[in-house]
Amino acid sequence: MTDALDQAKRALRAELRERRQQLSDAQRETAADGVRRQLEALVDALGARSVSCFLSSPTEPGTRLFINAAIERGIRVLLPVMREDGLLDWTVASAAGEEVQSPLGVPEAVGDLLGPIAVNDVDLMIVPAAAVDRGGMRMGWGRGFFDKTIGSMANCPPVYAVIYDSELVDSVPQDVHDQPVTGVVTPTRTLELPIRS
Repeated sequence: MTDALDQAKRALRAELRERRQQLSDAQRETAADGVRRQLEALVDALGARSVSCFLSSPTEPGTRLFINAAIERGIRVLLPVMREDGLLDWTVASAAGEEVQSPLGVPEAVGDLLGPIAVNDVDLMIVPAAAVDRGGMRMGWGRGFFDKTIGSMANCPPVYAVIYDSELVDSVPQDVHDQPVTGVVTPTRTLELPIRS
């Protein structure tokens, strides 16, 4: 990654992080309920019986309402667990699931680890993002876990990034390893995006 690209990504991430931190608790609750409704509709539209998702941090658009509702509906939900080698292990979410703070400060589920290839069996991947552009390019938070996972899958299912409405932007700084997504889910809408080649 060039210095200019790295600086552009850092500046955009800092701006987005600050915007997220300024949201009120009421705005976060409303957003989480909207995300739940949008994700449930997406799961129904795709006929997904197994999904991967992530445990949202306090500033991210909330995914816990969706995860709990999906478990109640009998949908198998895999949650990521970070590995030191930059890959993700997976564990099955449960209604009374425990979680811990990862060394990187994000919430992680506690459970039996299924290994990186477990995600190959899901019908839908739901991933975090800092921003997504209108061409489908996702910008994460700089750790590369989801880019590596998506990039390594031979038969990748639809991948939707969960973001706030304002985080769908015209363009994001892009590096060679960055992976596009199929679409975005925000608190108010779900959009399929044209993936640029």
